[in-house]
Amino acid sequence: MKKYFMFEELGTNYRREIIGGLTTFLAMAYILVVNPLTLTLANVDGLPDEVRMNHGAVFVATALAAAVGSIIMGLIGKYPIALAPGMGLNAFFAYSVVLGHGASWQHALAAVFISSVFFLLLTISGLREKLINAIPVELKYAVGAGIGLFITFVGLINAKIIVKNEATLVGLGHLGNPETLLAIFGLLITVIMMTRGVKGAVFYGMIVTVIAGIAFNLIDPPAKIVDQVPSMEPTFGALFSSFNDSSFYTAAMLGIILTFLFVDFFDNAGTLVAVANQAGLMKDNKLPRAGRALFADSIASMVGSIFGTSTTTSYIESSAGVASGARSGFAALVTALCFILALFFYPLLSIVTAPVTAPALIIVGVLMVSSIGNIDWKRFEIAVPSFLTIIAMPLSYSIATGIAAGFIFYPITMLVAGRRKDIHPIMYLFFVIFLLYFIFLTE
Repeated sequence: MKKYFMFEELGTNYRREIIGGLTTFLAMAYILVVNPLTLTLANVDGLPDEVRMNHGAVFVATALAAAVGSIIMGLIGKYPIALAPGMGLNAFFAYSVVLGHGASWQHALAAVFISSVFFLLLTISGLREKLINAIPVELKYAVGAGIGLFITFVGLINAKIIVKNEATLVGLGHLGNPETLLAIFGLLITVIMMTRGVKGAVFYGMIVTVIAGIAFNLIDPPAKIVDQVPSMEPTFGALFSSFNDSSFYTAAMLGIILTFLFVDFFDNAGTLVAVANQAGLMKDNKLPRAGRALFADSIASMVGSIFGTSTTTSYIESSAGVASGARSGFAALVTALCFILALFFYPLLSIVTAPVTAPALIIVGVLMVSSIGNIDWKRFEIAVPSFLTIIAMPLSYSIATGIAAGFIFYPITMLVAGRRKDIHPIMYLFFVIFLLYFIFLTE
């Protein structure tokens, strides 16, 4: 086992991998709660039952899609990266496709399935890996730093340290809020342990925060430990009925499929590059076994759509596990096991609240933004696209938008600087694609 996962080469061990895998799970366990609420449109009143997906079935589909994807990533990709239905893509699925376009959730699942098949074909052909490796190293560093700021922003929002402000868009929240104080306490504890060099500090910080939350009645103890696993029958295989429905074959649905394909590709590519950079797994500006990692993502999305959930993708929260010491695919297997166990121990997830995970996200952002120091800021043609990539992610609340902004400006500034020979031909293709993205696919 140690030889297969290259423990000695990566300087890791079972303890680090297990703690890393558990940390990743805790950091992304919220998806087991959020995804069913999103896909069932739980916060929208007055909708007929046929418009809503079954909550229990979506919960099981979410857990199984995450488990399958993480197992494939761990065994084949050998990366400490877990997968689950992606945030943002699930909102697009529910609010844009189903609620906005009026498509049935069965049609939306079919669109996810088709986009995943395209993903798989691109991966098998090797084109997907070539596209990622064509990205210049400066932009890869910028993507990592941008995602660091993005995930820190998410953590600050979850902790209610940063809140919506009508005058300035965002502002400082009420720091006397009990949940905010709990998150600040967790952040302080985690920072102290990190500064002292405690291995697994992010994970232990979460545990201490949970204990404090329960002690001060800010987190309710779980009502019970084990519950019955809901049936997946309402959603399992439901997408296949769409292929016999003539209303599925429309230009609007084609646009939806392309949007799923486009956003997932660049969100996933950015996540893989960022986490691999943080873990020190990049070699000569290339992602080893990139094809295998991308294969895991493709299969996970296909399987997830059959189970009954939106696009499954690599999770940036995996960086929390990396921060706790994870370096190999064994950590992904640990995370997968946690998702399987979560099917039976769902009530326990109620104690993993936003204030508990917020400190982990903030700390991970600190670690990831360090890649900003590897960018040559003295070269303006590099500084502009790198800066736009970094700043656009948190401000637009979209990893894909940040990547798009940087990739559009990169060939422009490089050409003007007389560095045409340094531009990989594929970057011109990205330039055109991202222009079309802003013109046709953004709302």
